[in-house]
Amino acid sequence: MENIQIIGNGLYLPTLKVESSELEKKFNVEEGYILKRTGINTRYYKKEESICEMAYKASKNAIETSKIDVKDIGLIIVATTSTNTLMPGISYYIQEKLNIEKCICLDILAGCAGFVNAFDIAKLYIDAKKVEKALIVGVDVLSECTDDNDINTKIILSDGAGATIISRTEKDKLYFSNIQSDGKNGEILTYRTNEKIKMDGKAIYKYAVTETVKNIEELLEQANVKIEDIKYVIPHQSNIKIMKSIATKLNISIDKMYTNISEVGNTFCASIPIALTQMYEKKLLKDGDKIILIGYGGGLNTASILLEI
Repeated sequence: MENIQIIGNGLYLPTLKVESSELEKKFNVEEGYILKRTGINTRYYKKEESICEMAYKASKNAIETSKIDVKDIGLIIVATTSTNTLMPGISYYIQEKLNIEKCICLDILAGCAGFVNAFDIAKLYIDAKKVEKALIVGVDVLSECTDDNDINTKIILSDGAGATIISRTEKDKLYFSNIQSDGKNGEILTYRTNEKIKMDGKAIYKYAVTETVKNIEELLEQANVKIEDIKYVIPHQSNIKIMKSIATKLNISIDKMYTNISEVGNTFCASIPIALTQMYEKKLLKDGDKIILIGYGGGLNTASILLEI
């Protein structure tokens, strides 16, 4: 099995910043209602830029931090739930804009856990010696997918893009993954063409708290690693109540679970790569640290990765 390491991260948030106070006035609820219910103070909505342009900007940011030649990227995988162009995919747009002549391009639909799925697929391509370096992007424009009058989704969902570059390495690095799907319960969170996102909040909460903890416990057992040895758990930024409940059930401090939902909101596929980028910018991660990425959501799909920085 080949070893991989993260060599670059990037993000892009649109310029339109929407405070929770604005939405509280819109929905005629008391001050502080949204923060108490979701943990969100601000979120971002796109203006003129397309979802492809957002993904490209995050990718370019990641390439700048990695300091690699773009021609070394052999694979681009984009995870999204909100693209409105089925052909060509967002990954092809990124390839064209980066002027990469030879490259494998994939777009995947795997719900909110899409970025973790994409990351694991990229690792498998590297294992198979098909590529040396891969660009993995999570991007969503959820402001266009929500019903403006649906308080359950409008106060939570946001727009954004995040990107991570991984590379083959000769260093001895841990890597384990646990990807599980549950199609029979997919109706609790849906998004269909020409419709809006529909979510059963109570069912999502129960699923997210129960299945993520089970998934992480299986992952730790598989890797023969204790939760105490994990520097950070980096979850999909769904809802602060969900993340706090996961931390409690894992018997870890919420400080060990990186959260940025307060200032970014829930960006579906973009949430984990945005969080990773911020953590690197803040120098929270160093060589040898063990982290867990955990995504969960539409599908239903629960996906985790334990990796060594």
